[in-house]
This record gives sequence, C-alpha cells and structure tokens, in this order.
Amino acid sequence: MRLSELLNNAPDTTSAQVENFLGYRKIAWGKRKPISVGRVVRNHYCLSCGDTRSFVSGEALSCLISAESVLSIDVALRCSGCESGTEAWFLVGCGDDLYSQAPEVNLQRFTENRRDVAANQGLRVEQIDDLFERAQIAFDDSLGAGAMVYLRKIFEAVTSQAADAVGLSTRRSNGKRRDFRSLLAEVDATSHIIPSEFSEDGYTLFSELSEVIHGDSDELRALEKYDPCRRLILGIVNNVRNREELAEAITSLGWPSKVGQPTEGRAS
Repeated sequence: MRLSELLNNAPDTTSAQVENFLGYRKIAWGKRKPISVGRVVRNHYCLSCGDTRSFVSGEALSCLISAESVLSIDVALRCSGCESGTEAWFLVGCGDDLYSQAPEVNLQRFTENRRDVAANQGLRVEQIDDLFERAQIAFDDSLGAGAMVYLRKIFEAVTSQAADAVGLSTRRSNGKRRDFRSLLAEVDATSHIIPSEFSEDGYTLFSELSEVIHGDSDELRALEKYDPCRRLILGIVNNVRNREELAEAITSLGWPSKVGQPTEGRAS
C-alpha cells in the first residue's frame, strides 16, 4: 500500500502499513523532504464545473518532519475538469519506525481548504451545502460545539423548507417562531422527512444537538457525537431530496402525486 492510498481515505484514522517513502536514513527535525507516494485524490462537488470532480495532486509531494515519528504533508490539488485549486493538510504518525521497510502509519489530523471552489461530494442545495461545509470546517478544527450548531441549523432549515412546501406555518399567531418539537411533528406527519429507520427519534436527534450546543457536553464528547449526528442529518436531507425527485418524476408523467400528502400511517 502506498501512502497516498491512506491519505485518500481521510478522515479515516485506521493504521496501515505502507511502502517506505522516506528512505532509511533518519531526517532531522524541521527538515523537508520530497516524497513519491502516488497522487492524492479527493472527490468534491466543483462549484465551477457544477458537477462532482476529482481534485488531484501532482506526482511529487513534500513532507516536513515535525517530531520523532510524526510528519506533516501539505498538498495542492486541482480539479480534473477546470483546474480550480484547493489544498489539503495531513498530519501522519507512525506506530513503529518511520524509516523501516513497511512503516505502520495512521492519519492523526486532516483538514481541507476548499474556499469557494469546491463543496462536499453529493450536496447540491446551496444553503444546506454551505452549512454542511461550515460544520466540517469546525469539526476539522476540533470545535465540536461549533460543528453541532451548524448541524442543528441544517435540521431547522430542512424542517422549515418542508413546512413551507406544504403550507404549514412556522410562526404562531403572535408572530413568534413555533416550538420546534410541535413543528417537526406536524411536518413529519405530513411529509415524512425523517427516514423510517429513526422516524420515532427525530426530536431526540434535535435534543442531542441542543445539549451539546448549550454546554451539557464537553468538546471531546461533542467531537465523538459529530459523525453519527452528521450521518443522521444527511439522511434527513437525502430523504427530502429523494421525495422531491420522485414528486417531479411523477408530475412529469402526469400521474396524480401523493408525495407530501398525509397518510394513515408509516412503515416502521
């Protein structure tokens, strides 16, 4: 396995043995060394191309020895379609000897600078996409509570959009915002925005996010909760988008649409 394969799997932190890439002579702390480990490839939605593209590094990379068994790698990447540029940074640690024939290494930290060039793969709606992007940047910088704030904003935005789509008011008669629990219950009863796998736990997810935001969890716990919460929020977003696509397809065929209409019950 070449080191580039491990970098391509970021943010996965699983240890793996890779081919020797530093040589067998120890490099002094703070020194840089050119390395040939294969091209780094990250798949993103390119805002210029308007489609998912591979952002690819050059063949030659450079690393900085930052500790006895830790090195830092900065990588410039270009879109394969339009050559727009992004950057990625990897901190790689070694569990044994960096200079052995097959050192066992793992990703200790990873962050990307996608600026206004690229977005996470598969996300299309601009407002939601921007919030997912901000959540990931906060997480990459170890800001767990900050990342959860953006996830909750996505949940609230999707629920409000679904309410508007079926004519449900998000405000009370006095003009103030409705309690989110009651709004979510009414929206989900009408439009089924929560996937069936956790249809009974939609507000529980919102409560998880809120507890972290309001200081009931420390940063470490917030970081631990981020990935599963993000996957559930993404599940809601994809569920809504799938229903919208189905509704468009049904309408184009001239069939009577039932998407978004209340039903007697839902599958468990």
